[in-house]
Amino acid sequence: MSRCAVSSSSPVLANPRGGFAASCSTGRNQRGIFLGSRQFSPIIYSPAGRASSRLSRREVITFAGQQSWDIGRFVRTLYFFNGPPNPLKIVESIISSFTGSTPGEAPKKMETSDVVLVTGATGGVGRRVVDILRKKGVPIRVLARNEEKARSMLGPDVDLIIGDVTKESTLDPKYFKGIKKVVNAVSVIVGPKEGDTPDRQKYKQGIKFFEPEIKGPSPEMVEYIGMQNLINAVKNSVGLTEGKLLFGGTGNLSGKLVWGALDDVVMGGVSESTFQIQPTGSETGGPTGLFKGTVSTSNNGGFTSIRTKNFTVPEDLSAYDGIELRVKGDGRRYKLIVRTSFEWDTVGYIASFDTTKGEWQSVNIPFSSLNPVFRARTMPDAPPFDASNVTSLQLMFSKFEYDGKLNPTFTEGLFELPFSSIRAYINEPITPRLVHVSSAGVTRPERPGLDLSKQPPAVRLNKELGSILTYKLKGEDLIRESGIPYTIVRPCALTEEPAGADLIFDQGDNITGKISREEVARICVAALASPNAVEKTFEVKSTVPFTEPFVVDPSNPPPEKDYEVYFKQLKTGITGKEALEGTPAQV
Repeated sequence: MSRCAVSSSSPVLANPRGGFAASCSTGRNQRGIFLGSRQFSPIIYSPAGRASSRLSRREVITFAGQQSWDIGRFVRTLYFFNGPPNPLKIVESIISSFTGSTPGEAPKKMETSDVVLVTGATGGVGRRVVDILRKKGVPIRVLARNEEKARSMLGPDVDLIIGDVTKESTLDPKYFKGIKKVVNAVSVIVGPKEGDTPDRQKYKQGIKFFEPEIKGPSPEMVEYIGMQNLINAVKNSVGLTEGKLLFGGTGNLSGKLVWGALDDVVMGGVSESTFQIQPTGSETGGPTGLFKGTVSTSNNGGFTSIRTKNFTVPEDLSAYDGIELRVKGDGRRYKLIVRTSFEWDTVGYIASFDTTKGEWQSVNIPFSSLNPVFRARTMPDAPPFDASNVTSLQLMFSKFEYDGKLNPTFTEGLFELPFSSIRAYINEPITPRLVHVSSAGVTRPERPGLDLSKQPPAVRLNKELGSILTYKLKGEDLIRESGIPYTIVRPCALTEEPAGADLIFDQGDNITGKISREEVARICVAALASPNAVEKTFEVKSTVPFTEPFVVDPSNPPPEKDYEVYFKQLKTGITGKEALEGTPAQV
């Protein structure tokens, strides 16, 4: 970005040769106009058919500086980023430069709030999760198949997505925009063969007390294909633990980013840069990108940059907290410029970063640190940065910062900045973005040497119930392989008893027992905010035996639990599949 800008305060100057120009506040007496939606200086156009003191129709005169301006490179730059120049756009840009018009398109306002999506929200665990989150003041959105049932149960004003995880066409990702976290309580429906009461009293007792059968879609459709569909729908909204790679990666270094040089030639300067791929330039001996060139202050220039062409579809980075650059420094200060509009001459969101000479380093640039800048001036009234609508990226080495400040590391001459990757990142400590309610027993149906007669009904009847536990395990595996920060909760038999009993958290899929649905809902909500719950899979039950009911004295309720104590004791990587000795579950 140039510090030289034509604005409403820039006087239009008469020129003795019959042309026109505008003054710019760069500390020097410059002249410039905007052409083709970009600023350049100092050139003058003059009408033809005049005396010798005036220019011919095609003549362009360069003032200030000792080096000639490369108009050919200027035109190539113009063509590379915007295609064939549009004469009407050129005229509009010239007029706006002298009238002080604002950019043609203002950046969109950022969509805020960390919405939690609750799926299976009309079920026994899901509706309790909704209730707890509401009491905490957390904004929620729910996914349900039946609108009438959802609104009657959760209220007429509930933020509702009507959809079915078994039907991918109902899960348009645009419905999930703004969602940062998910509690998934969707489960295949199991009910009594002989039927149930209107309020499902038999179901609430658990399948230990009735002969079960699958009601509705199969376990494969709900637990496996449904999980695939849900992950695909929310993945861009909730983000990935390793971040979203925008540039870099073995065999895909350039990705979908098309880089081009954008130097001070657009304002009459002579600096020149380029983007290259170095096949063995990275710190691991692999390929890397390279921003290099020569910068000069001749002709009142002083910056070089490489910029991507506008993305075909804007990148939605709203799930992330910033952009990380992996660079090999040269001791200079550079800029990252992120744009949220397809217009050329509009606000850019900028952060400067320093580098250490000769060292590979990770530069983290939080979105919150980006400054809105337009024509080298900060714009305090500009809309906040909209991470959901990123349209291009730019790296710059410049003499100027903005608002008249200078780059303290600037020197003329050769420079180069290798960069091996650009990715969006999630701030640490990372907390779960997907909390999934599964079931204890998912690894047991095919476990060698297991006495099924001593196992819960769902384990014994796995095949009769459409391989329900096998598909629950396959759904879990999809989550673990997705890259989404997750927690998988495996409750033992669910009851309608109140929360508050003492609990046992375990791993390895070995315990049996019961647990309150209310308790499971509380665990899920607590996990959403816990870095200690990330990438943990665990079973949970109460210490109260099946044969004993658990009741709470309303006048003396049990104290609220600190679930962090349990989360901290859990380990990553333990799923119970270890006992299968590497043998995949059979369907």
